[in-house]
Amino acid sequence: MNDIPLSILFGALAALLLLSAFFSSSETALMTLNRYRLQHLVKQGNRSAKKAQRLLKRPDRLLGLILLGNNFVNILASSLATIIGMRLMGNEGIALAAGILTLVVLIFSEVAPKTLAALKPELIAFPASWIYTPLLKLCYPLVWFVNLIANGLLRIFGVKASDHNETTLNKDELKSIVAETDSIMPDRYKNILLGIIDLESATVEDIMTPRNEIIGINIEDPIEEIIHQLKNSQHTRIPIYKVSIDRVIGFLHLRTILTQLLNSENFSKQDITNNLITPFFIPETTPLHKQLQSFKVDKMRIGLVVDEYGDVQGLVSMDDLLQGIVGEIMTEDADVKKYADGSYLVDGSVTVRELNRITHWNLPTEGPKTINGLIIEFLETIPQTGTSLQLHYHQLEVISRNKHAITQVKFSPLN
Repeated sequence: MNDIPLSILFGALAALLLLSAFFSSSETALMTLNRYRLQHLVKQGNRSAKKAQRLLKRPDRLLGLILLGNNFVNILASSLATIIGMRLMGNEGIALAAGILTLVVLIFSEVAPKTLAALKPELIAFPASWIYTPLLKLCYPLVWFVNLIANGLLRIFGVKASDHNETTLNKDELKSIVAETDSIMPDRYKNILLGIIDLESATVEDIMTPRNEIIGINIEDPIEEIIHQLKNSQHTRIPIYKVSIDRVIGFLHLRTILTQLLNSENFSKQDITNNLITPFFIPETTPLHKQLQSFKVDKMRIGLVVDEYGDVQGLVSMDDLLQGIVGEIMTEDADVKKYADGSYLVDGSVTVRELNRITHWNLPTEGPKTINGLIIEFLETIPQTGTSLQLHYHQLEVISRNKHAITQVKFSPLN
């Protein structure tokens, strides 16, 4: 070594530091690659992505190869630095060379390249995969031996490297990803995706028109009043009942009956009963996706939601189902208004699930279905106007109410 010029030793040391930077940066880049983007690139036929994906299927072997190379060049660099230090300053140069080399390796071979790799993983990982693929085959016996010992130690703690699976997302994680797509997707379509993701956990009870808001016709009413209701109805299908909504005798298609009403001089209740469609009853716990399929199979578009005792709790139509799944597409959310200061004015009848979808909050959906019900359950009473409270980490104020329910609530910005 004493015969080798210092210029060559410095050149070799610089080359080793570059190799160390390569191993460090490629390790970080390959391990931080977005697995879902990688899968997308593989499907598009990207050859570099295919090689990277094959390497990542056995991370123990890849890490074994990288760490073997990195430790080898770092130890060799340390030896060269020691020789250079002794050549320049004698024995006193050993400690100085060790200190300088530590600082240089830390900055130029570790922190800087790893930071770059974390910010631009594909830029480094894809070229590196072309190098590691043949290198892994060349060094496989040594890598296999190192992994044999390392994996044996891991088995002591109940970890098997062969059990490695591709990262998968659960529903909540997928919802979090969709909720963070502000820069590439408008809120309207983001809410649609969140509704679809939430499809299996939602039931008809979450989106039904509640019992007190069902607009139907009591067949026991005078015929003149019934005709007035038919002519002024805003709904295509109307439930017909006797005295109480719990005694529904059928649904009436407005388009059919209006034709008879306009062309008949002796229109009677019998004309209504002759055109009734058999009522369709839906258990309140029925999932939305199952009810959507049931409507399709039975060729129905509307049904009554009943509880375990058979009492009518609400009404669900095909339009309600579609709105519950994908949200309101053509109009703004009139019942949830956001202001410039970040506060929300919310109608008390808005469902908790819909508010969560619009605001990306995490209010509980297992209990009461509406904001009104959630507040009343929490306070165990109907609060007076102006009442302020903290509910599930949200500060809110009751803006208005009637005798039976809260009608408007203001949610203040989260601190």
